[in-house]
Amino acid sequence: MMKQGTSLRVRLPVLVFVSEVVFLALYAIFVTYDDNANAKFQNNLTNPMDNSLYRDYPYFADVQVMIFIGFGCLLAFLRFYGFSGMVFNFLTATYAIQWAILVQGYFQFYSDGKIHLGVINLLNAEFACAVVLISFGAVLGKVSPVQLLVMALLEIPVFSVTEWAVLKYLKINDAGGSILIHLFACYFGLGVTFVLYRPSLNEGHHKEVTSYQSDILSVMGTLFLWVFWPSFNSALTFKGDDQHRAILHTFIGLSASTLTAFALSTIFNKRGKITMADVQNVTLAGGVTVGASVDMMISPAAAYALGVIGCTACMLGYKYLTPFLARRLRIQDQCGIHNLHGLTGLISCLAGICAILLASEETYGPSMYQIFAHRAPMEGDPKLLELQQLIPGLKPGLGRTAEVQAMYQVAAIFSTIAAAALGGVVTGFIMKLPFLAPFSDDFCFDDELFFDMPSDFDSLTAGLVKEMSNDENTKV
Repeated sequence: MMKQGTSLRVRLPVLVFVSEVVFLALYAIFVTYDDNANAKFQNNLTNPMDNSLYRDYPYFADVQVMIFIGFGCLLAFLRFYGFSGMVFNFLTATYAIQWAILVQGYFQFYSDGKIHLGVINLLNAEFACAVVLISFGAVLGKVSPVQLLVMALLEIPVFSVTEWAVLKYLKINDAGGSILIHLFACYFGLGVTFVLYRPSLNEGHHKEVTSYQSDILSVMGTLFLWVFWPSFNSALTFKGDDQHRAILHTFIGLSASTLTAFALSTIFNKRGKITMADVQNVTLAGGVTVGASVDMMISPAAAYALGVIGCTACMLGYKYLTPFLARRLRIQDQCGIHNLHGLTGLISCLAGICAILLASEETYGPSMYQIFAHRAPMEGDPKLLELQQLIPGLKPGLGRTAEVQAMYQVAAIFSTIAAAALGGVVTGFIMKLPFLAPFSDDFCFDDELFFDMPSDFDSLTAGLVKEMSNDENTKV
C-alpha cells in the first residue's frame, strides 16, 4: 500500500501539466521552423534531396534508439525494478527532450527572436537528454519519478549554460562529447547522489538483486547501445572524412573493449566465470574512451589501444573504486557511471590532448585547420588566404598553437567538472524536498511503490522472502 507521503496522484500530474502549459506557451511564442522545414523557402528550383533531413535524420533515429531502447533496457537489470528502470527512463527522456529543445535551441538556434527548429535541433536535444539519463544511473532505484523530472528540469539548463560557455570562451575540440556529455553527466550525477546519500544501502538491500530475465533484458540494452554508438560519436562531426574516421574509431574501440571485458571478467571472478554486470557495462567503455579524439588522425591502432585501456580502467573502477566512493566519500553510484563515463571520459580527454599536441600539417594536410578550427590563421594573415584557396570556405581562426589549444582543453575539463558537481549538489538538495515524494530506504529498488503490479509479482516477492529465509537457516 502506497503511503500518502509518496503518492503520485497529485504531485506527478501537477508537475506534468504545469510543465506542459509552460512548454506550450514557450513553443507558441519562440519556436518556428528552420529553413529546411519551412515551405516558404521551397520553390521549383529546390531539390528535395538537398534537404538536411536526409543528412541528419539517420543519426537522429539512431540516437533515439539508444535513448529509449538502449538506456531503457540497460536500466532494467534489477529483479524488482524492471518497470521503473524502463518506464522512468521513458518518462524522463521524453520530458528532457521537450525541455532541451527550448533551452538548447535558445543557445544554438536562436535568431530574430525565434528558435529555428529542425532535425539538427532535435539531435542536439537528444544529446542533452542523454546527459540526464547518464546522471539518472547514479540514483537508480532511490528516487521517485517526480524527483527525476525535477532533476531533468534543472540539469538541462546547467548543462546548456556550461556547454555554451565552454564552447564560446574556451573554444575546444570535443567531437564525441567526452567533456561536455560524459564528464558533465557523470559528475552531476555524483553530486546528486552525494546529497541523497543513504548509509544503510552500503550494507546492501534485499531487493538490490538481479534475475535471469532482468540480466538478459539489460544485455539487450547494451547491444542496442553498442550497435548505435558510432552514430552517437559521429553525428556532430564534419561530414566526409572526419565522420568516416569517427565511425571507424568508435567501432574499433568498442570491439577492443568488448574482448578485453570478457577476458578481465573471468580474471576477476573467483570461479573464473563471466559476470553479467561486466558484459552489460564494461564492454561499452571503448565508445567513451575514443570520444575526444574520434574525428582526429589518431590511427586505428590508437583507437584499439584506447578501447583496451578504457575497458581496463572501467573494470578496475567497478571492482575497487565504486565501493571506496560509497564507504569513504558518501557517493553511492548505483550504476557505476563514474567508471563508464567518468574514468573513461578522463582517459579520452587525455588522449584528445595528446592528439592535439601531435597534430601537424604533415599528417592532416590543410584540413588540419578545419578539424582544429581555432588553430587556423587569424583574419589578415597571408597564410589564411593560401589555405582558403586550398579549402574554399575555411574560416579565420585564433591562430592558436597546439600547446595553447591543449591548455584550453585542460581548462575545459576542470571547469566542466566543477560546474557539473556544483549543479548536481544544488539539484540534490532540491530533490530532497518533502513534496517531491522521496521515500524511505525500505522502498528502494521496488516497482510496487509506484506501479500497479501484475499478479505474478507477488510470487516473485514471495520467492525472495523464501530465498532470504533459506540463507538465514544456512548461516545458522
